[in-house]
Amino acid sequence: MKAVTRPMKVAVIGGTGLLGAKVVDRLRARGHEAVAVAPGPDAYPLTGAGLRAALDGARVVVDVIGHPGADAKEVLALCTAATRNVLAVAEAAGVSHHVALSMVGVGRIPGDGWFRAKVAQEGLIRRSPVPHSIVRATQFFESTPDVADTATEGRTVRVAPVPCQPVAVDDVAAELCRTVEGEPLDEPVEVAGPERFRLDQLVARALSARDDPRLVVTDPYARYFGAPARGRGLIPDAGRARITPTRFESWLRLPH
Repeated sequence: MKAVTRPMKVAVIGGTGLLGAKVVDRLRARGHEAVAVAPGPDAYPLTGAGLRAALDGARVVVDVIGHPGADAKEVLALCTAATRNVLAVAEAAGVSHHVALSMVGVGRIPGDGWFRAKVAQEGLIRRSPVPHSIVRATQFFESTPDVADTATEGRTVRVAPVPCQPVAVDDVAAELCRTVEGEPLDEPVEVAGPERFRLDQLVARALSARDDPRLVVTDPYARYFGAPARGRGLIPDAGRARITPTRFESWLRLPH
């Protein structure tokens, strides 16, 4: 991958969120003009309002937008509408590289919600004339409490004993910035942390570290954000992923 050393304008869609803000900070620290495009009256990817001004002069667009709280059908509609608007404006603005965050497991987990939305988003990006890179990340360390919350019944958390290889958000931000400064990729790249766990054991360890009294119960039929969590869907392809440095126990010791 050929590195870009000269400063450039980069528009970060979702640039005020947990991951997006880290991408913006890292790009600015490297001398780039990083513009955070966030939901609001002036620039919202769903409607397209304000996107033209945000993307004017941008060489790269990074799309890390999320749609928290949406149900399965709504998140599919929101994600595809936003992606169509971003791609249309990026093409008109002459953007030369569209970097999009996706998920490890896309196409391998026959689920709903985010999995269906990301499959649709990737298809739109691949069919667009804007050169692109798709970065598929494993689940974030930071999302482990959300996994527990969606699997909670009373004081019990039912989690499947499937393998996973979670990653720190800060490490994903670093990989996205690396991709921004390179040439567009022909194939999706996967990003994962350095360790594999069983998902049920990972959730139990995360809850214990927070002194959360909920009981994690191993359930092979438990779902992962509405999708069947079975097989190897949550881990990257062997030998092909970018492996990041932060270990889970080291991350737990950081202030959150």
